[in-house]
Amino acid sequence: MTVTAFRPRPQPDEVARVTSTAAELLEVLWGRASTAPASASQLRVLLILEHHDGINLRTLADSLASTPPSTSRLCDRLQAAGFVERVVSPADRREVRLHLSGRGRAFLADLRARREQELQAVLALMPAAKRSALLEGLEAFCDAAALRIHEADAAPDSRTA
Repeated sequence: MTVTAFRPRPQPDEVARVTSTAAELLEVLWGRASTAPASASQLRVLLILEHHDGINLRTLADSLASTPPSTSRLCDRLQAAGFVERVVSPADRREVRLHLSGRGRAFLADLRARREQELQAVLALMPAAKRSALLEGLEAFCDAAALRIHEADAAPDSRTA
């Protein structure tokens, strides 16, 4: 009979603390893969447009928890950089639809490639078994996070007028 090391199941608060630390370190690593010429706020806009192509300004502002005028100024700068295109809606000429331009898509692809290079350098320092465990844990985390986000999006709005 062999004796194995007993490790109690980690509690959510312990895992949340370590995950938070990992996220902070990830921010530092990703900072090495600069987001220039886009600011963090502009990057959020690009990522939202990538997943919600053709949304209007008000919907984008709501997604950013911002005001339409502030969001419009963000989009002005992104349009000037060639990352965003504004198109008048065929259904309502007063509404402007926002699209990620080809240059915007290329910027995001390049940024992701640079970020992945930073991650690969760190992951290469880890033993293969730990990388496998990390992958399995991150896949489960992504599934749980997606479920939580989906449930929150499906819940009726609890705000009052």
